[in-house]
Amino acid sequence: MGIVLAASWPTVPRLLSQNDVTLAPGDLVGGDVVVRDDPASRTPHLRVHQDRGNTVLELHGEIDIIAALDIVPVLDEVTGRPGAQVVLDLRYIEFFDCSGLRLLYRARRRVLARGGRLQLVCTHPLTLRIMQVAGFDRVVTPLAGMDEVLGRHEAASEVL
Repeated sequence: MGIVLAASWPTVPRLLSQNDVTLAPGDLVGGDVVVRDDPASRTPHLRVHQDRGNTVLELHGEIDIIAALDIVPVLDEVTGRPGAQVVLDLRYIEFFDCSGLRLLYRARRRVLARGGRLQLVCTHPLTLRIMQVAGFDRVVTPLAGMDEVLGRHEAASEVL
């Protein structure tokens, strides 16, 4: 498989395509490899992956105002897709404050506005307490694991 390079190393200034590989401005290229700068890889607080047709946003570590600033661009990209099926996985967090809560409400609002579904995995007792006090657990039911979340459609947030 060959890739057409249209500019000098290391970035490509315009869109090119060959063999189902599309190069976008800013893509690093080298030999036969295209290296995409994945926004989620820029923060240690977020891992994005697919599970059974759902986009899973797995949050890690301390979710405070600094982490939230790193997470918002990826959150907005994922939740901005029409009909997005999103799972927020909070099993790997160590700290969660009102900035994290704002992320949850933002994700819910954006997903529902585009006809999608938001589901939540959370087992952290203090985070569950914050969600309870804020009332978030009444609009999205937090469940204990991915199998439970993806097996229960009624746990999804589907009504504005």
